[in-house]
Amino acid sequence: MKHIKTLLTLLFISLLSSPSWSQTLGDLVKREGIYYEKFSDVPFTGELTGQEQGSFKNGERDGFWIRYYESGQLFSKGNYKNGKKEGAWVNYWGNGELYSKGNYKNGEKEGAWVNYWNNGQLRYKGDYEYGKRYGFWEGYNDDATKFRTGTGGNATVNKEWTGIFKNNINKGF
Repeated sequence: MKHIKTLLTLLFISLLSSPSWSQTLGDLVKREGIYYEKFSDVPFTGELTGQEQGSFKNGERDGFWIRYYESGQLFSKGNYKNGKKEGAWVNYWGNGELYSKGNYKNGEKEGAWVNYWNNGQLRYKGDYEYGKRYGFWEGYNDDATKFRTGTGGNATVNKEWTGIFKNNINKGF
């Protein structure tokens, strides 16, 4: 009898640690902005594994999240609160170069943001207010050949991305 108890205990523990208990985004369905396990009407609460890793609370993303490209390279990392991006976020190109970094507030870009071309050259930088470009922005074209060979000096200014912005509209200088 003692051996059967031990065997049942070991079996139970192995089932709890089995990878089949893990959820991936493919195991969930989204209905009206809320995530559910397939064939369920109960909003999903739990951990997600795979290319996207993080937590769900009552069917919404909540807490720290990390996402990878299929190659395994880091794609992005940041936090969610009540299903919306919140706080610092960092995104990367597939080659590992920094793509962008900045902050979110209630799901909207807020404050200073910077964005780079996949060769590491600055693409643009400026501030967001309520998810819209605001204040002075500067932007540059992808002069990758000049940048890599050193024959062209600095990148050329992108006039659409450079100027004083209000409510996402470039007012010029």
